[in-house]
Formats: sequence, structure tokens, C-alpha cells
Amino acid sequence: MLLSVKLICRTKRVHEDGTCTVFIQYCYGEKKILLHTGINVPPKYWSKVQECVSDNLPSEYGMAADLNKELLRMRSVANALALKAKTLKTEERGKFIKASFSPALVPDNVDKKIVDNEKKEKELQQATLDVYYQFDEYIKSKQRKVGRATLTVYGNVKSHLLAFETYRQQKITFDSFDFAFYENFVDYLTFEHVHLRRQAVLTGLRLNTIGKTIKHLRGFIKDRVKRKIVPPIDLTDFKIPEEESDAIYLTHEEIAKIYQTDLSGHPYLVEYRDLFVLACLTGLRFSDFSNLRPEDLQKDLLYKKQEKSDHWVVIPLRHEAKLIFTRQFKEKIPALTNPEFNRHIKTIGKLAGITKLVKFSYKKGNKSITTTKPKFDWITSHTARRSFCTNEFLAGTPVELIMKISGHKRTKDFYRYIRITPEEAAIKIKELWLARNDMKLIKDATENLGMAV
Repeated sequence: MLLSVKLICRTKRVHEDGTCTVFIQYCYGEKKILLHTGINVPPKYWSKVQECVSDNLPSEYGMAADLNKELLRMRSVANALALKAKTLKTEERGKFIKASFSPALVPDNVDKKIVDNEKKEKELQQATLDVYYQFDEYIKSKQRKVGRATLTVYGNVKSHLLAFETYRQQKITFDSFDFAFYENFVDYLTFEHVHLRRQAVLTGLRLNTIGKTIKHLRGFIKDRVKRKIVPPIDLTDFKIPEEESDAIYLTHEEIAKIYQTDLSGHPYLVEYRDLFVLACLTGLRFSDFSNLRPEDLQKDLLYKKQEKSDHWVVIPLRHEAKLIFTRQFKEKIPALTNPEFNRHIKTIGKLAGITKLVKFSYKKGNKSITTTKPKFDWITSHTARRSFCTNEFLAGTPVELIMKISGHKRTKDFYRYIRITPEEAAIKIKELWLARNDMKLIKDATENLGMAV
């Protein structure tokens, strides 16, 4: 025999019915595999030397001649597969033979079986290299590392890809990710993408939303490359578009006005008002302050694991914040949704008289679109977090300490939250000059006059 293929029976591994299984053993190098024949005989009726079933096998176990004929056929199949694996110089010989062998296969069909297996393997590879299958796998790998909010963002990126694929009627593969794809995708997101779950039809995303989509798409592709699932992809030209975000903050005076607003005519708004003010005084995101628990408060300090970053922050509570926290838990914090919260807090801002007109602009392609609305209409749940960071910054709290409370990891990200007008910046600089004794370079006129006398 040219190759190490033989029939063996594991006589020491007897089944409950008193039989043991006949296997085909193939040895190559220092490795060996066993192929299941599906034939079982009592150990004493197996001839180890002749590698066959003894002629005196009781008929209840089958006819010895027929069984031996089947075993010779299967050994011939194993030989043919072994020769094929050697001819093809297959690295994983054992795996190749096991994948191709079956007890019913005949030697003449070995080549067809190999072709069929190769076809199935190719189809499986194509299925696993599907962009959306891989995106689902990517999201699964992140489930224990990021918060629900970030997982939602990943889901949005996948939805944008699917919508773009439908729009241009061309399947997206990993080979699609080149500069032309990037340009067309950004163009689609800017002008053509239809907002879901909106009563009125709105098209086009804000520049920063597009930037977030590109950022996470890049992260997904890089992850698949690092895991060697796909070959390297050049993402040099996949720039992340962004612009300074137009977002308001509320001063301490405005927060106080909201807190002191008489809501006796709108009692259902009290819990929303209190939670918003609590967020303004702690810097918590909606996903965190809407899930507070009584045990989060310990010795006037709020211990909270941030859902988005999965990191702990420890927040000192002002007197008003502690009052709100303890009062809310008499009735328990209600189940909230972000859209509902944003709608109610705008109403509260209007009742509080936060009505100064505020003008903001944003880019859509090469056009600048300007919108003017009362300040209360710009308020969202995230305004609270921006207000906390900006007010602490203006009050002179060291940035490093603010970041410990807000949970920001990079100074660059933190400064994006600071929202002050040029007038506020000028006033702040003047206050610093006064604190440094005005940094006088020359003496004033009266001092000069005294010196002259």
C-alpha cells in the first residue's frame, strides 16, 4: 500500500450492545485521523492482522462478506482522497480528507465530491465575507466593551450602508471600499439619505453625523483587517468631515430660573424639570441620569458607571442636586425616552422665559444653512452636560478635574463641549486681568502727577 491507510477496530471501546466500531485510519507524518465507517461488530469477530470481519460472524450482525466488501470500498475511497490530497499538496490533509469522506462515497465519485466541497467552501467563504454579516460579528464583539448608545450608533452605520446599497442598486463588498465609494457615500448621506421615523420627509444628514458614520465605518474595516478576515484596505482618503457643533449651554442664572419656575399648572413636568437640573449640576448624559438608582448615592457622592464609555465617575453633589436626587427617589425616576424628555424640557424652558433668539448655522454640502429659534427650542437632554462643563470651566475649575467628573478621556473632546460667546470670552479675560492686578504696564495719570510734584 502506497499510503498509510488501514482498517482498525477499537476493541477496547465496546458499546452497550457488545459491538465496537470499525474505523479507517490514515497516518501522515506524525499525525493521524480516523474515518467512521458506520460498521459495528463484536470485538472477537474482528481480525486485526487481515483487517477484516471474520467469516464466522453471526448473521444477526450482518453477512461478513458483504461487510468486508463495504470496508474495502471505503478504504479505496480513503486511499483515493489521500492520493488527491498529496497531489494537490494540501496543507491540512487530515481536514481535507475528513471533509470529503463519507461511508456512502464510491471511488469513481471522489473527484466530484472534492469539486462539490470546494464549491461549498467557496460559498461559505463568500457568505462569511459579506459586509453585513461581518458588521453583525463586529457589533457582537463590542457588546461587552461599549454601552448601548454606541451599539446603536454601530447599527445606524450598518443601516446607512444598506440604504446606500439600495439607492445605487449595487451590492457593497469589502472590495467596494475605495476613494470613489467614499466620495459617493458622503454625497449620498449629505443630499439623498432619507430620515427614518419622521412624519415629514427629510433628506440629508448633518456634517458631524456624516463624520461619525465615516469614523465608525473606518473602525469596523480596520478591525476586520486586524483580525485578518479581509486583506488590507487603504483608508487614507476616508477623511472624517466635521464642523464645530452649534449647541447652546445654560448659565447658572438660567438653570436657576428653570429650577424655580412655577409648574403648579403643569405638575407632570416637575419630574422632567428636576432631572434636567440634576443633569446640569452633575454633567451626566441622558443614558446615565435616566437610570439612576438610590444606591448610586454614597456620602454625598454620586457613583455612576457611564453607559457610553463603561467607566466609573464619582461626582460631588451640590445641595440642590442632593435635594433633587433624594426627592426623586421617593416616587422613583420614571421610565423615560429621550425624544419625550427633549419635548418636555423645551416646554419647561419656554415657561421659564428662556426665549432669547439664537441663530445657528450648519453645512449641507457647500451650502451654509442658518436657523433662528428661541433659546428654549434649542434645549435638549445633552444641553445639561454641555452646561455643566461650560459653567465649571468659566468658574475656573481646572479642566483635569472637570474631566474626572464628566468622564472625558481626551482634552480635545472636552473642549468641544465648551460653548461660550466672544463677549463671554472677553469678560472672562478681563476678570483674569483684574485678578492679576490688571497687569499694569504704566502708572495712571494721578500717580505720574504726584511724582512730578
